[in-house]
Amino acid sequence: MALSTRLLAAGAALALLAPLTACGSDDEGGTPTLNLYQFPVQDMQTVIDNCNQAAAGRYRIVYQVLPRAADDQRVQMVRRLAAEDDSMDILGLDVTWTQEFASAKWIREFTGADRSEIENGTLAGPLASATYADKLYAAPNNTNVQLLWYRKDLVPTPPRTWNEMIDAALQLKAQGKPYQVLTMGAQYEGLVVLFNNLVASAGGHVVSDDGRSAAMDQGAVTALQVMQRFATAGVTSPSFSNAIEDDVRLAFQNGGGAFQLNWPYVYSALQSDAPQLAPDVTWARYPSIDANTPSKVTIGGSNLAVSSYSKHPDLAVDAVKCLRNADNQKFLAIKAGQPPSLENVYNDPEMTKAYPMKDAILEELKDAVPRPLTPAYQNVSTVVSAGLSPPSSIAPQQTATDLKKAIQDAIDSKGVLP
Repeated sequence: MALSTRLLAAGAALALLAPLTACGSDDEGGTPTLNLYQFPVQDMQTVIDNCNQAAAGRYRIVYQVLPRAADDQRVQMVRRLAAEDDSMDILGLDVTWTQEFASAKWIREFTGADRSEIENGTLAGPLASATYADKLYAAPNNTNVQLLWYRKDLVPTPPRTWNEMIDAALQLKAQGKPYQVLTMGAQYEGLVVLFNNLVASAGGHVVSDDGRSAAMDQGAVTALQVMQRFATAGVTSPSFSNAIEDDVRLAFQNGGGAFQLNWPYVYSALQSDAPQLAPDVTWARYPSIDANTPSKVTIGGSNLAVSSYSKHPDLAVDAVKCLRNADNQKFLAIKAGQPPSLENVYNDPEMTKAYPMKDAILEELKDAVPRPLTPAYQNVSTVVSAGLSPPSSIAPQQTATDLKKAIQDAIDSKGVLP
């Protein structure tokens, strides 16, 4: 899911007050109930209410709120789907789960006119995260990409490359000014995203295009060289190897850094939490490895899929199309901080105030990349984050060799249950 999604405390409370005990029965009067299993999203109930009204009695969507943590969401869904739970209709999936769920035959393929309607106007990067074996198994609901955030009072011109950024930070350090480059380095998914950004920017691959074998080509080695320099150059926070998104955001807000590589949610957080600093902060495209080649960054976000065990699959498909239509994507972009997956939404005048950085987001989205497309992604992510941690210990060629073996073992395990 988009790491920038603002989650409601009320959503977590709802999850506690209304445990996931949906039985899949229809309402009195024969209106089919469609259970939507999804993480808590601010104002999502308003979208559901709008779709229920538009359905005019054909169906009623009920929001089954999953836990906040992605791993906990996946565990609940995997266990229910493995048991062929027919109370599940619509599934809000992290973009990294589509391949796994499709290969396990837990979600239905979108075909014919339904596929065409979903693909129409959807950005290519998010769409790639919803496919498996050239078939469409999910509908991109929202998306996300990281940006370079920097102090324009310290750095008049944003660096184009990682080497330029590191050199600029070292110059600021020598001048006794705030200099740190803050980003996520803990042993978790955020570190995998950092690595994937660099691999893609170097034109490399972690796994083969068919997802069946480890690649770790020269582009991956180049990415490891950049990570090793970054981690040992003296420009990171002392807590870099333990930092996750909010640690990075808070450290930057407290004046500790000149640069921050993070998701767009930092903009609204700056306005509310650090108004004195906000006027000095602006954004740019994520730095590349080569100044002549634009960076490619990893997509975040979530997809909507229809359970293979739904009693009402055709109605669920219609509900998915309503939940992620242009009006609802714009509403959740403005209210919940979820960047849309439909390109035309970015052109809406109402997006300008909520997303002053929308042009930079859209520019990156047009050539963004998914994480390695393999049904074994959860296993791959685990071994990659372990192999890269701490980043200061990276020995590029040896780390690449070790990772290639670990990734192949992860792919060959073929496990889908946690």
